Amino acid sequence: MTDAADTTPLAPSPPVSRAAESVRAWDLPTRLFHWVFVAAIACTWPSFQYAERLGDPTLKWHRYNGYAILVLIVFRVIWGFVGSSTSRWSAFLRSPLQAFGYARDQVTGVERRFLGHNPLGTYLVLAMLAAVTAQAVLGLLITEQNDTTWGPLYQLVPEAMVKRVQHWHVQGLYWVILPLIGLHISANSLYALVKHDPLIRAMITGRKPPLDYEDGYQAVIARGVMLRASGALLVAAGVVFGGIMLLGGKPFY
Repeated sequence: MTDAADTTPLAPSPPVSRAAESVRAWDLPTRLFHWVFVAAIACTWPSFQYAERLGDPTLKWHRYNGYAILVLIVFRVIWGFVGSSTSRWSAFLRSPLQAFGYARDQVTGVERRFLGHNPLGTYLVLAMLAAVTAQAVLGLLITEQNDTTWGPLYQLVPEAMVKRVQHWHVQGLYWVILPLIGLHISANSLYALVKHDPLIRAMITGRKPPLDYEDGYQAVIARGVMLRASGALLVAAGVVFGGIMLLGGKPFY
């Protein structure tokens, strides 16, 4: 999927005129991932709650939605190694101490700007990815609809644990994922309204105002970005469906 040159750090961006109206912040694959991921999460509840009305008593579309979420998460992990500069784990993973320092600076009024994720936002993103991953994996293990519908790996769960896993799968949405989503939306809205940092708009357009960002003036887009993203997506699909089948499950039935 990548050549030998791709294992070296990306070169710095060429100089860009400060008179430019905007600079690159996010590549297209990262933005597509973000919004497709949002749509997939939004579909989880109605695809379960209204399955009968949708003519889907066996929750087929709910399962497919869960598969899509898992593929997207694995894609994002891969993209953190081979994607553009602001999408790479090395660009935005920070220590807890750095996150604490950033939070302290925000409280004390110290102005700090980041082209990609800020140190505190990084942990919110990681928490959301971890929570949704756990939710999707639990979905592979549960039995629903009076034992007429089951996840492809339901046989791995001891009978005594079935009800507990079902409970975790449902409660995880209401008590973990939805609060994290609310916090994420609130933080992005606050940054836009108070700090005039267009986080949401940047995830749509891929661009930000040309300011003094701590993590670089503008993003370096990976070579052959869409071809590279397509390869990463195929690998992610192979990991998810191959992993299910290796564990004895049948993804489609």
